[in-house]
Amino acid sequence: MQRSAILLMLTLIILNAGAPLSLAAHPPRPATGGWTDQMRTEYITPVRIVWTSGGPDVNVRNAEVLLEEFSGQVSTASQNFCVLSTRGGGTASVLLDFGREYQGALELAAGLRDSQHPVEVRVRFGESVSEAMSEAGSTATNDHALRDFTLRVPWLGTIMTGESGYRFVRIDLVEPDAELPLIAARTVFRYRDVPYLGTFISDDKRLDNIWKTGAYTVHLNMQNFLWDGIKRDRLVWLGDMHPEVMCINTVFGGNEVVNKSLDFARDETPLPGWMNGMCSYSLWWIIIHKDLYLYGGDLEYLREQHHYLGGLVEQIVSQIDGDRERLAGGVRFLDWPTSEMPEVIDAGLHALTVTGLESAAMIARWLDDTRLEAECLENAAALKRYLPDHMNNKQAASLLALAGIPGAEQAAGVAARDGAHGFSTFYGYYMLEALALAGMYDEALSIISDYWGAMLDLGATTFWEDLDYSQVARAGRIDEFVPEGMFDIHADGGAYCYEGLRHSLCHGWASGPTPWLSRHVLGIEPLEPGFARVAVRPNLGRLNRASGTMPTPYGIISVSHERMPDGRISSRVEVPPGIELVE
Repeated sequence: MQRSAILLMLTLIILNAGAPLSLAAHPPRPATGGWTDQMRTEYITPVRIVWTSGGPDVNVRNAEVLLEEFSGQVSTASQNFCVLSTRGGGTASVLLDFGREYQGALELAAGLRDSQHPVEVRVRFGESVSEAMSEAGSTATNDHALRDFTLRVPWLGTIMTGESGYRFVRIDLVEPDAELPLIAARTVFRYRDVPYLGTFISDDKRLDNIWKTGAYTVHLNMQNFLWDGIKRDRLVWLGDMHPEVMCINTVFGGNEVVNKSLDFARDETPLPGWMNGMCSYSLWWIIIHKDLYLYGGDLEYLREQHHYLGGLVEQIVSQIDGDRERLAGGVRFLDWPTSEMPEVIDAGLHALTVTGLESAAMIARWLDDTRLEAECLENAAALKRYLPDHMNNKQAASLLALAGIPGAEQAAGVAARDGAHGFSTFYGYYMLEALALAGMYDEALSIISDYWGAMLDLGATTFWEDLDYSQVARAGRIDEFVPEGMFDIHADGGAYCYEGLRHSLCHGWASGPTPWLSRHVLGIEPLEPGFARVAVRPNLGRLNRASGTMPTPYGIISVSHERMPDGRISSRVEVPPGIELVE
């Protein structure tokens, strides 16, 4: 491999996000305290009229006006309106498609009409056509963010209302015997103004699109805090954060939203509490800090966690009985598909406790705390003497394999059984990691294409909270009215807390393929904190070409790999000054 000391000034921005910010070794923190504001607002015009009530030019006239760009200023001279009318009876409704999922509010602009009193409209946001068309009493809810409500639109003015995650908006004029001349209906898009510094390009455009969709899904959830969903749940969940943080490390580099959210969870959870009420989520807090320091190298920030980490480790160790974990006092949880499988949860938590303690040991070594390091390693070693039964479950088997528990080496193959069947959007990331551990790269690439690609085939522009792969073949698209005889995967699918239309179709924990493809296909792996030393060991699998970039505190690493006619992989690697490339 070639090594170059050229620092690539690469700023690839998918979202037209404005001037890129410089990559820093760690998130900027002003001397006055608090956090910098990286949020930006853009106004998005609909791209399609999906449906209108009453037929064309009856109760809704000239709907195409809403597809035209709006200056943002209403005027007495405006003559070009989309008119919603309930005069003469009937309903006046329009369903708009903004082309992709957004996090934000809705702005309505109204023109002159014969009466100056405000008129009442009903607004329904939807991540699918079915959700936007849903009626009250369905599984569509107003949890966390209002998505179905009424408001009054002023005469010759604008109003901004609601904030949620959505792609579709249905607007109904509910006031009888009235007319509403609409000039515009725009999404007020709110997002964090950061450039996409990581990239992935291969000879498989489907994989490229999956990589980008995972990145965009997490980007939408990088609001004031790092949420797991922009419709539901707009909350900080520590387990959900791990795939998101790995995606942020891969695509954006160090960002304040990660530190801010980790600290929020810590400060909201005094010991002996478990984060989010789940012992596994406190383990994920430890694992996230280990990975965050490996990718970001912010020792000052890591030191701020020392005291809490020490107390948390003592709490974990106090609940280990010989070679078994007995974590109690909170919900024992891996992910929703395994939530009713206690033996699977026991096996997974055993593995996760080993990984959490070994991660804590690494952090302790970085912090020069030899006592804490020894305590973590001693207890992890004790747990490794016991091999739980993974019950042929993909989640548990993958966690056991990744924990390096003797005898669990073959468990990685469980993740490949029946391909994408049995995968979940959250723990799918760890199933892919287990496949990589076993060298099963072709199998992993096929599952990524089948499972995450299925969401794209069904009209997704962001990845979902859950997908039951067995439902895909009979499902209709989310961006269309579901034809009779086909399965409505949003309205009729889902389970547990995400039943039906409550199901989030933009969930950051589903972003695992993005960091996985960069780490394993491009082969970029930090060997020392902050990428002081890095290895590039590509695994193209069935691919013939793959190239991309990875942000580091020193700048951007650029790689390009190509399969030669004799089967060898030819690689070009460029690293910025300060990084040692291990051949």
